[in-house]
Amino acid sequence: MKPRRDGMQTRRRLLEAACRVFAEKGFHAARVADICRRARTNVAAVNYHFGGKAALYVEAWRHAFSLAKPSVAQIPEDWPPEKRLRAFVEDLLRNLLDTEANRPFSRLYLMELIHPTGLVTHLWRELIEPRRRVLLRILADLLHTDPDDPRVLLCDLSVIGQCRAPYLMQTADLEYLLRSPLSPHMVRRLVDHITRFSLAGIRGMAAETAQERSPGGLSRPPSTGPFSGQDP
Repeated sequence: MKPRRDGMQTRRRLLEAACRVFAEKGFHAARVADICRRARTNVAAVNYHFGGKAALYVEAWRHAFSLAKPSVAQIPEDWPPEKRLRAFVEDLLRNLLDTEANRPFSRLYLMELIHPTGLVTHLWRELIEPRRRVLLRILADLLHTDPDDPRVLLCDLSVIGQCRAPYLMQTADLEYLLRSPLSPHMVRRLVDHITRFSLAGIRGMAAETAQERSPGGLSRPPSTGPFSGQDP
């Protein structure tokens, strides 16, 4: 038997309301009664559709991610890795102007960092893994290595960190730092900058590795100072 249409609508309203309330207050401070009031339903509906507050929180995460989920799987694998990297970055930032679609998940993620619940650890990994595999393959191709190479994993953190930062900021704060309104033109500039900045770092890493592996090794003396692991 298919779920009744009105039941599915109630479930969706609960998810949408839960995304907003959990994003605003976090799991611990959020009240089911507030979620129900926004969803125009009652606590019995939460228990019927989700079984309780904890399960509703998990499903709210899944719902919020589905609204903002990039379509990185559509990036052609036969494109050069440089072009694929730009497409990946553009896909992650393509909804930056659409706060309704993206900020709920970003806020949920931020709230989980501040007030961890332990309820979504496995779900978070499940949600990001397909997208992460796409980026790891791109980075591995740029570095001429395999996706499990530690250098690839570090580059993955760098690229994602640059793309995630704008979503974790208030629009006004981001515009203050950029000294410009957050327009489609500015988003394209962000995409170009993150791509070029990342490619420069990746190419520098690849060149350094090639030099280390050459018969003569490094031609310059080892680095010293606070970031080298050696005393100056």
